[in-house]
Amino acid sequence: MPNHAVEQIRNVALISHSGTGKTSMLESMLFLAGATKRRGNVDDGNSILDFEPEERERRVSISSAIAPLYWKDQRIQFLDTPGYFDFVGEVHAALRATDSAIVVAEAVSGVEVGTEMVWEYARNYGLPKIAFINKMDRENADFFKVLEQLRDNFSERIVPLQLPIGRETDFNGIVDVLNMTAYQFASDGAAEEIEIPDELREQSEEYHEEVMDAIVEGDDELLMMYLEGEELDGASLQRALRQAIIEGEVVPVLCGASALEAGMSTLLDFIAEYLPAPSDMPERKGWDPESEEEISRKASVDQPFSGIVFKTMADPYVGKLTVFRVNSGQIRSNSSIYNASQGEQEDIGQLFVPMGNQQESIDEAVAGDLVAVAKLQHTITSDTLCSVDDPILYPGIQFPEPVYSVAVEPEARGDEEKIGSGLARLAEEDPTFNVERNAETRQQVLFGMGDLHVAVITDRLKRKFGVSVRTFPPKIAYRETITDTATAHYRHKKQSGGRGQFGEVDLRVEPNPDDDFEFLNEIFGGAVPNQFIPAVEKGIRETLQEGPIAGYPVINVGVALYDGGYHPVDSSEMAFKTAGAMAFKQAFLDAKPVLLEPILEVEVRVPDTFMGDVIGDLNRKRGKIMGMEPEGGSQVIKAKVPASEMTRYAIDLRSITQGRGTYKADFSSYEPAPSHVMEKIIADAQEEAE
Repeated sequence: MPNHAVEQIRNVALISHSGTGKTSMLESMLFLAGATKRRGNVDDGNSILDFEPEERERRVSISSAIAPLYWKDQRIQFLDTPGYFDFVGEVHAALRATDSAIVVAEAVSGVEVGTEMVWEYARNYGLPKIAFINKMDRENADFFKVLEQLRDNFSERIVPLQLPIGRETDFNGIVDVLNMTAYQFASDGAAEEIEIPDELREQSEEYHEEVMDAIVEGDDELLMMYLEGEELDGASLQRALRQAIIEGEVVPVLCGASALEAGMSTLLDFIAEYLPAPSDMPERKGWDPESEEEISRKASVDQPFSGIVFKTMADPYVGKLTVFRVNSGQIRSNSSIYNASQGEQEDIGQLFVPMGNQQESIDEAVAGDLVAVAKLQHTITSDTLCSVDDPILYPGIQFPEPVYSVAVEPEARGDEEKIGSGLARLAEEDPTFNVERNAETRQQVLFGMGDLHVAVITDRLKRKFGVSVRTFPPKIAYRETITDTATAHYRHKKQSGGRGQFGEVDLRVEPNPDDDFEFLNEIFGGAVPNQFIPAVEKGIRETLQEGPIAGYPVINVGVALYDGGYHPVDSSEMAFKTAGAMAFKQAFLDAKPVLLEPILEVEVRVPDTFMGDVIGDLNRKRGKIMGMEPEGGSQVIKAKVPASEMTRYAIDLRSITQGRGTYKADFSSYEPAPSHVMEKIIADAQEEAE
């Protein structure tokens, strides 16, 4: 049996812009709680949580890591998430599996782009939040500047519950403005209660009044007592504050310095006291997979088992690890469950609790637990697991669509199959990238969230599957067509002893905007016998696959066979097939051919301040602005842009908007390429052919 009840669980995601010290904070808290025997360090490359070689090499978190610990009889299960936008899928998955979030801001940089983004994500998931200002020991650290930035950027009621004692290198404690006490931090991170320093007394009292106003505002009984000047007991205030945090009415602000382990013990105290247990959160809604009737589950052991898979990992020792949150009920090792997403039954083996790249075996997990199991056959990230007898299907995790693409090819010949199987295995771990074979360009194209994301994927492909690859921009799927009518005559005649070959055709080609290809038989009087006419059409159709200009497929062409000649002995299907192909190429080149480029319908969402820069950039990319409309505090710019100009747009947009812009693009149509573009494409095609 687990040694904790549902009410003792606290699930907390650490989210932020990159570089705020989330992982270092968690390493400190794990060490303080006795969950680890050493304090890992990101900068030294020995972090317990950033254990992947790519993470240690780059000194950044790439995957979310699970880290459970016990503090004051509470089981706190942390999810440490990456701060880089390229790995935002990990943030979405973690927020779906948790009950609260700590938004970490850096005391010098303050509110950054990533802070705004993850705050919005947590708000969309309906999660209670704490704001934690880290790195208070840094030069130019300014708690009050960051506090004002938080208030300026976010609409929630943001209330400081702690004030720093000392600045920069002299930072050594905090004032608890709710209880009007102060704590000094020892070198081991422990907090010792002290008197509030005289220079902070007046300011602490001002913030105490602000905190009291925020707490009692949501509780009518406490509000009346407060207004009437009655003394409010600590237990009532704590209960009211906890409820205000859970309901999202208040976002408390705390502070510390993870490098000194300062503020980590008080943060743990706060989590245990004020953040919600799974049972405090609303029921999780889903539907019956058979009847599609809406049903819900409470986070209680008395409910049927259900859970959602939020992560898949490839462990070198136990194989594929499926990590899921238990939403309701309980589950035991060596049991059977139902995958409602796939409609398959799965056999559960040994349950594990992950800690970085380590696992602890457990016999049973209860609602709210984050656990893993190895070697499930049918299960992938975002699937619903549930009781065989009481099925439920939860909505899947909404991952962002990959917007950056590169073509990949092996450095060594013969590794093509290994690339495909390796990338497929990696895609099981990461739903924010996919790979597909483009039959037209004959390229393997990898789609990811950005250049760093793609670099990590190719590094893992080499490390885990031994395949080194080259990456380059994917080819654009151009088309060829004509803008005029032309005719051509071609006689295929070959004599080399014995039976020869003879086929003669006269063709007319003309634009056909309503269809990709149309073939008309206008032969009268048997100039070409009926049995050879299909061969002429076949020869033309095969030529359509590689057009005469630059080898791209031909579209929007009509062809009429109106005359020709034959030989009673030497004519054959092969001869007429060849004659048809050659006549078509001649006529095509005489019919004012053009190259068509794919045009994308693009929607770019940006804050107002970046609208001019984004429109200017789209214009430079030969884009046509189709319109603009406000939506949710941003501007949505609609444009049509050539696909060839969009290959690096994910990176360009991030640079222009400081990471605040997003976009989506879908194929719209083909349009004639400008002459200078067409000339370059033809020259490139000729060079490649040579």
